[in-house]
Amino acid sequence: MLRGLLALTLLTTTAATAQWQLQDAHTTADLRGIDNVGGGVAWASGSNGTILRTEDGGYVWQLCAIPPGAEKLDFRGLQAFDANTAIVMSSGKGDLSRLYKTTDGCQTWKLIFTNPDKEGFWDAIQLSPASGQIFGPLVGDPVDGKFPIWWIVPDYKSPANAKEEVKAQSGEAAFAASNSAMFVYSELFWLGTGGTGGSRIIRKKIHGGDGIGWINYPSSDVPVGSHTESSGIFSLAFAIDDIRWPPPKRGVAVGGDYRKPDDASSIAAFTTNSGRTWQAAKIQPHGFRSAVAYDAQQKLWITVGPNGTDISRDDGRNWTPLKPTKEDSPDADKNWNALSLPFVVGPNGRIGVLRPSALATR
Repeated sequence: MLRGLLALTLLTTTAATAQWQLQDAHTTADLRGIDNVGGGVAWASGSNGTILRTEDGGYVWQLCAIPPGAEKLDFRGLQAFDANTAIVMSSGKGDLSRLYKTTDGCQTWKLIFTNPDKEGFWDAIQLSPASGQIFGPLVGDPVDGKFPIWWIVPDYKSPANAKEEVKAQSGEAAFAASNSAMFVYSELFWLGTGGTGGSRIIRKKIHGGDGIGWINYPSSDVPVGSHTESSGIFSLAFAIDDIRWPPPKRGVAVGGDYRKPDDASSIAAFTTNSGRTWQAAKIQPHGFRSAVAYDAQQKLWITVGPNGTDISRDDGRNWTPLKPTKEDSPDADKNWNALSLPFVVGPNGRIGVLRPSALATR
């Protein structure tokens, strides 16, 4: 059943004043998962088993069937591959962390994996298709002092074909705020963490052969967060518009303390050497940020959170608030959780769409 008419409105804007065009998905769910497939297809997910899909660039959103037994699950992660195929990840203690897959445009869902760790909690999943096969890593909070990393291949009888464990520091955890605390490109893997022990980036390289294996690189301390259990890196991204091997060099990590959304200290950091070292932004975003993304067309970074939106045109060194225009809702920049450009999602069913051309310097 189709639910919600999302009218895309073209706005006349100037640099640093363009804004998210608020939409109405006719749901009150807390939306944290969003994946723009391209060609007009995008999927969103959130609390109470909520999953949404559009096939026309956001003009109409469809409320999907709830996966079996998922009415109370919180779908914080979502990976979509086309109009028919998607995998959603719920986050919760133990078996409340699950993966479901659809291949018929979200009419039906199949449970493909349930967290075997009774004390575990899933944080992020990043899958991609290659050679006709969907695969990629799934990360959870530490169990018995170690981060579990599963290698998920959904079409195998057992989707978790390999498991790696990374030793966690005292008080360390990852955050499931926007399914973007982990970034994967080709066989390279970065995970942002936080907690009382501080923030760091765990870097790994995945290699094949007779089975999945891992090459560990030294982790990197990152000046994001304030050494509290509610602070750290919530999202990271790398620029891949000019990618050449070796790996992408320019990256940004954002976060802060989600319990102090207006605290604008230690929110963002940047790297120019593929995450080996990180530097604090000179001008920080103006509050806690839960998601960051790179716009390759406009050559800029955009980050969102509960109290606003910021952009950087110099690879994360300086950030500028993106404020609503007079035609926008006064809170158009606020109350956002996750990004998959040009879409953004937030609490109470909030969905926004941003015209990439609106960010061009005039």
